[in-house]
Amino acid sequence: MTCNGNCGNCSGCSKALELTQGELDMLGMLAQIPFLPVARKADDMTPVYLEDNLYSRQDYSLILQVLEKKGLIDLDYTKPLKGFDMAAYQDFPVHGTVALTARGQTVVELLDKQGIQ
Repeated sequence: MTCNGNCGNCSGCSKALELTQGELDMLGMLAQIPFLPVARKADDMTPVYLEDNLYSRQDYSLILQVLEKKGLIDLDYTKPLKGFDMAAYQDFPVHGTVALTARGQTVVELLDKQGIQ
């Protein structure tokens, strides 16, 4: 079944965006620090983020994957952070960056205007 945008029965075409507290926290961090480190194993696309311990490593991985799927962040493994000490990521040979997309920046600005953290 294809979507014609007039069904009224699903929220797939909706402009509404639901965010978990973890997703809000990560967006807030990216609003303060525009580029954060990320890594992964060579044979595994699962992102690893070790800069904070508010959530588990598995939770951060899921948060990053969901935010990327929602189009709010970009995980770029072709551009590691220059001058950043990646010693904590030594078990993960592929290094990259996490950054807000234009849509992510818009969402962060809207959250800020609405006082949502």
